[in-house]
Amino acid sequence: MEQEKEGILLESGTNEIEIMKFTIQGEFYGINVAKVKEIMMSQKVKPMPHANPAVEGIFKPRDTLITVIDLIYYLTGELVPHGPRDLFIITNFNKMTVAFRVQSIEGISRISWRDIQKPDKTIANGDESVATGIAQCENELVTILDFEKIVAEIAPETSIQISEVEQMGDRPLCDRPIVIAEDSVLLQRMINDALERAGFTQIRNFSNGQEAWDYLQEIREDSDLYEKVNLIITDIEMPKMDGHRLTKLVKEDGRLKKIPVVIFSSLINEQMRIKGKELGADEQLAKPEIGHLVTVIDELLARFDKTMGMTKGEDSDEV
Repeated sequence: MEQEKEGILLESGTNEIEIMKFTIQGEFYGINVAKVKEIMMSQKVKPMPHANPAVEGIFKPRDTLITVIDLIYYLTGELVPHGPRDLFIITNFNKMTVAFRVQSIEGISRISWRDIQKPDKTIANGDESVATGIAQCENELVTILDFEKIVAEIAPETSIQISEVEQMGDRPLCDRPIVIAEDSVLLQRMINDALERAGFTQIRNFSNGQEAWDYLQEIREDSDLYEKVNLIITDIEMPKMDGHRLTKLVKEDGRLKKIPVVIFSSLINEQMRIKGKELGADEQLAKPEIGHLVTVIDELLARFDKTMGMTKGEDSDEV
């Protein structure tokens, strides 16, 4: 398991993902292997009073308290008797360790983000889908779950907090153009609200890396390119094109590479930082550090101004 995880982490910008498939009531679901810390047999859980109904409680493997979420109940709304062969998927993202109860693990599939489709709104509860996407893995359709959204619903305080920005006090308005690639409608809205509260007025949103890249290609040859985009913020996990692939493409392009790229993702850890740095990311921040993101944006915009001042007069057709 650890060896397979390291394999994908050592590769840069391939636009691929390894999906761990598991089952809930006979249906196939998936989680990005990069989020998985380990798999263990289910253990006795201590219930916690007044907890969300989907929270089973806590258990303590190796002297670490871990919250357990009953994914069976969360997805079905039914209190299904726990089976002796149930498993805990121990995850690590957003700087949190959380266990999810599932009924079986069905293996790992490696696929391209290009082959992952966003669910149609008619089956995805409008914009608030709990699915990152639908993937064809061998002969099965697998629903890749948005684990950040699940945890944010259960414990809103773990998600982006606009109060972090409000604590910065009044800030001047800033009309510098910022491009954001974020597939979660919920997180996209939260990031926008926070940045608007911080004074940023020119934000252009895209729901995946491919859409953002297509836009950048459209404006690449414009004489006023650097007046149309001064900074790019990207998630990592996105259908069609992930944030690492987007970063790689931007930083390998002679015209676009001057534009700062911030990777803002729940997956940021030591290994992911190494990968992002190899790809040329200017900064990498773990969600939900929105206050830190605002500070980094300020710094990178100032650095961009300095860079453009130093490079003014250079050949704008560099490739």
